[in-house]
Amino acid sequence: MTVPMPTPVPTPAPTPSRRDPQAGPPPGILAVVFTALFLAGLVLSTLLAGGDTFPSPFGPADTAAAYFRDHSSAVRVSGALQFAASVPLAVYAATVSARLHKLGVRAPGATIALAGGVLAAAFLTGSGLVTWLLSRPETAAHVELVRALQYLAFGLGGPAHVVLLGLLVAGIAVPGLLAGLLPRALAVTGLAIAAVAELSTLVLLADAAAPLLPIARFAGLLWLIAAGFLLPRRRVRTEG
Repeated sequence: MTVPMPTPVPTPAPTPSRRDPQAGPPPGILAVVFTALFLAGLVLSTLLAGGDTFPSPFGPADTAAAYFRDHSSAVRVSGALQFAASVPLAVYAATVSARLHKLGVRAPGATIALAGGVLAAAFLTGSGLVTWLLSRPETAAHVELVRALQYLAFGLGGPAHVVLLGLLVAGIAVPGLLAGLLPRALAVTGLAIAAVAELSTLVLLADAAAPLLPIARFAGLLWLIAAGFLLPRRRVRTEG
């Protein structure tokens, strides 16, 4: 008599984890942290200085020297928060670049975003350290030295940082547009912001181009936040 073999019970397939352990931190949150630290440096330094705003490098040298001498605590806080803001910016660039690669982007955009973001963070780091140096009483006693360091801090945190921040935006916006990874309006806006950021190079040639810096900087910060939250974790459509 043949004994029937029991029917094997199929083993249920494992449920995929909702959280990819290799996805990295959420880029939208990183952009919010970076923006918050940068803005905190501006606001807190103004409050600590009794409402006096950070001096323009295009203003009188004596006025700038007096500000750095009389408001050393405000300048130190400004430099420290700039330095701190560079960390989430660098992590943002690395995270977004890795995500673009994971989404199938093989064009140079992902690498351009990484290079632009890391260099923008490095220049912001340099600007923060030079600003911290301006808060030291030994430095504030020399007007010519103060002016030279102020120009250096402005160059690093102004044109250098903003131009490379525009490269980060462009590196995300181009594949976001061509591969349909971002809403078309957001991607096109990113390209426009990146163009203004690159044009801010003109500040090195003409002081009148200085308004391009805050336009590109703050528009870029808002764009990076939006792109960080809207960039998908996985590909939802194929390239056309």
